[in-house]
Amino acid sequence: MGSLVRLCAVLATLIVAGSFVLFAVDRMAEGSEAQRQSLSGSEGPAGSRSAIDVADPQPAVERVREATHSSAREAIDDADDLLLTPFAGVVDSDSVWVSRIVPGLLALLVYGLGGGLLANALPKPTSGAGDWRRSGA
Repeated sequence: MGSLVRLCAVLATLIVAGSFVLFAVDRMAEGSEAQRQSLSGSEGPAGSRSAIDVADPQPAVERVREATHSSAREAIDDADDLLLTPFAGVVDSDSVWVSRIVPGLLALLVYGLGGGLLANALPKPTSGAGDWRRSGA
């Protein structure tokens, strides 16, 4: 049972961390593009991607995100949304980075550290073989 809990903890941690890395890469690319446009003097797109980058978005925003991301990326983001749902309301910030980092860190603590501690605390399976020196005969 402990190995199943440990496996679930590792998978949850990988999903949360992976989704954050993909978010950070997208934000850096967006910042780089905005910097290039400001240096060239051209105007960029009026809308910002901040709405689709929040953890656990509203259904309307979710549909926009589904159209923007690939199916593999959307599967990772959907799993991340499910894992971050208990922590998404903890912080109310205008910064998309804060609204992603705080729930992400809380999820890593609960799923990663808490899941690992729980897996270690569960009783270990015992083998049917006893000590050969203590036979019943």
